[in-house]
Amino acid sequence: MTELAARYADVCDRIARAAARSGRKASDIILVAVTKHADPDQIRAMVDLGHRDFGENRVQILLQHAAMAEEYLARLRVVPSAAPNAAKMDLAGGRLLSAVRSGNVVQKPAASQTKPGSASTGPAAGPIRWHLIGHLQRNKARKAMEFVRLVHSVDSLRLAEELQAIANRREHPVDVLLQVNCSGEESKSGCPVPAALPLAEQIDTMANVRVRGLMTMAPLASDPEQTRTVFRRCREIFEEVRSAGIGAGHFNILSMGMSGDYEVAIEEGANVVRVGTAIFGEPKEVVAEPPEQEEKD
Repeated sequence: MTELAARYADVCDRIARAAARSGRKASDIILVAVTKHADPDQIRAMVDLGHRDFGENRVQILLQHAAMAEEYLARLRVVPSAAPNAAKMDLAGGRLLSAVRSGNVVQKPAASQTKPGSASTGPAAGPIRWHLIGHLQRNKARKAMEFVRLVHSVDSLRLAEELQAIANRREHPVDVLLQVNCSGEESKSGCPVPAALPLAEQIDTMANVRVRGLMTMAPLASDPEQTRTVFRRCREIFEEVRSAGIGAGHFNILSMGMSGDYEVAIEEGANVVRVGTAIFGEPKEVVAEPPEQEEKD
């Protein structure tokens, strides 16, 4: 797994440099490692490296990966010596994601400020946080909520209402991002730009669904610079929604950028990036995924 560790280190370094160009620190950015094409050994290796934020597009695969990762982390906690000599750092976003508890944006310490061997470091430290970054069907929402820490892809009032019903039954709030189609592509999910503020206002009235910010996807482009205007537009909408008082102080997450454009996204204000191929490598075999079938309720 030396190649994976090298790619991961390179991504972290690029994040740090992009953050510096935008006047921030690497510790201000949550790196979500997207496991869409990762194998179980690669996910375990990332856990060994101290990484804690993982993302998946499809609910069924997320459930499989999450169960495997939790079992591995539990084993490490029982037998810490079973873990390799991993880097003692946590580049995850625990503090930003938990800032809603106090209503404040709290930044996590930089890796260089973390003392090796402390209780908050090492392979077995801290929970794994799963991010659902793909389209969520309403009938699959209940299963997803068993593991998901943050839903990046809420794009309709009907889906938000379904999550509210689930949260009411569980008596536990659900944190979500509103996905906005800033590129205007018909192939992209997300609510239209003009609908973003009204939809955010409606979701904000729900007792147990907390809208934490926005997410967008830029068009595929050979030159990352071509995505800049899309990210800039999403940042403008983010500021507009936040200025309207949505979220009572915890509207603080802007999820933009993937493997080909995450540096530009950070420069334009993203504090969450979703990176898969740049960490896990090109998929060994690209197989067209069949569309998920709607299940009867």
